[in-house]
Amino acid sequence: MAFTAKDVMTLRDKSGAGMLDCKKALIDADGDMEKAAELLRERGIAKAVKKESRIAAEGAVGSYVCDKCGVGVLLEINCESDFVSKGEKFHNIVNSVAKVIAENKPADVEALNACPLNGATVKDFITNETAVIGEKISIRRFEIYETSGKIETYLHMGGKVGVMVEAVDFVPGSEETLHDVALQIAAAKPSYVSEADVPAEVIEKEKEIMLVQMKNDEKNANKPQNILEKIVMGKIGKFYSENCLLKQAFVKDDSQTVAQVIGSKFKVARFVRWEMGEGIEKRKEDLNAEVAKQVEAMKKN
Repeated sequence: MAFTAKDVMTLRDKSGAGMLDCKKALIDADGDMEKAAELLRERGIAKAVKKESRIAAEGAVGSYVCDKCGVGVLLEINCESDFVSKGEKFHNIVNSVAKVIAENKPADVEALNACPLNGATVKDFITNETAVIGEKISIRRFEIYETSGKIETYLHMGGKVGVMVEAVDFVPGSEETLHDVALQIAAAKPSYVSEADVPAEVIEKEKEIMLVQMKNDEKNANKPQNILEKIVMGKIGKFYSENCLLKQAFVKDDSQTVAQVIGSKFKVARFVRWEMGEGIEKRKEDLNAEVAKQVEAMKKN
């Protein structure tokens, strides 16, 4: 029995399987839609759709850098368990998708899903890998840097933390220092490159909070406003040293700031730092409630 491209699309919508898997199933089923759908279920591919409603709060941050083309990618892909996230198979998925991002430069995750990978699309690839691994896999976010300078990435604890840094005016031979800067960002969690990058409204808000704190402190409550404001400016200096990369104490030698370590080797243009799973609400298992539910079900039977 012959089938058309529309039949392949219909089977794909019905099963959630990839285009190539649907086409193969229809060939093997001689064009019979129901039999093809059954074949997909037997092969475990259609099961991937059922996993789409699960919470994927584990995973890894991965990276890819093409020095020749001046492109760097930081990517987070999530799965359901820490066990899977540590496996070679999962990291191969992350690496494959990161390379696709560098080659195609999609605008967002939706555009990425339509990019070609292994003869199909990224969406098909993820669906198929979900069936193979047995857990929901989802692409959460990615960042692309394009530069005429130098890009460095650093992954900590197998992708639990990921960093990407762009350096300009890079002096050859400064690779180790740039790597140390990426490590600094991972460890010290700066929010800005320098004081100039801190929005004025952020500083004003910090000043407001500090003034209220001091007025609530018996030691400072009776001090004149101008004195309190001078104290606040001193505290703002500490805010800069904690939150601005170049002002931070260097993690390998706290007698120097990061700016002093870098010197004239390069300039940090920008950076991004991610912690895997930040902001994702993890599924909470209530063991007692689950046991009670099972006991109640047994009574009814």
